[in-house]
Amino acid sequence: MSAMTEVSSLTGRLLVATPALADPNFDRAVVLLLDHDEEGSLGVVLNRPTPVDVGDILEGWGDLAVEPGVVFQGGPVSLDSALGVAVVPGGASGGTTPLGWRRVHGAIGLVDLEAPPELLASALGSLRIFAGYAGWGPGQLEDELVDGAWYVVESEPGDVSSPSPERLWREVLRRQRSELAMVATYPDDPSLN
Repeated sequence: MSAMTEVSSLTGRLLVATPALADPNFDRAVVLLLDHDEEGSLGVVLNRPTPVDVGDILEGWGDLAVEPGVVFQGGPVSLDSALGVAVVPGGASGGTTPLGWRRVHGAIGLVDLEAPPELLASALGSLRIFAGYAGWGPGQLEDELVDGAWYVVESEPGDVSSPSPERLWREVLRRQRSELAMVATYPDDPSLN
């Protein structure tokens, strides 16, 4: 019997940084987990827009990206790579999956950015492009959860395309039906309180 118990998948859930998380890469971050199993975890930070327009780096995809139509910094790993995360309306039902889109959780999925954008244009409800990602090795995320670095909450399709990403941390916490809703009022700098 292995020492590690079976990992319950958190794929599709949100990691919301606690005020105690000291890593500046993840200060007030909201991370959508795209993959989580015994081999590790991978996600993208949903609330770190950059000033770079999607159309400036990925020809044809700029018109499909939701406002703000900029690239988001998905995390500190592989900043030179791009990931497309899209919501496909009705993607949660048993309908056909659009070519170039792979379901992650419900209506949320990954877009093949090598595919012609017009192939997906009619199917996408919203699209966001991320440079880089957040990654954890086997057991690393579980250790951070035990240490109290993250709150784990359910995602909603609208989180991917939030028109106000700078408010996403507070908005996700505020909608929780527990004491987490109170954390949304935590000051940016507690020393100024």
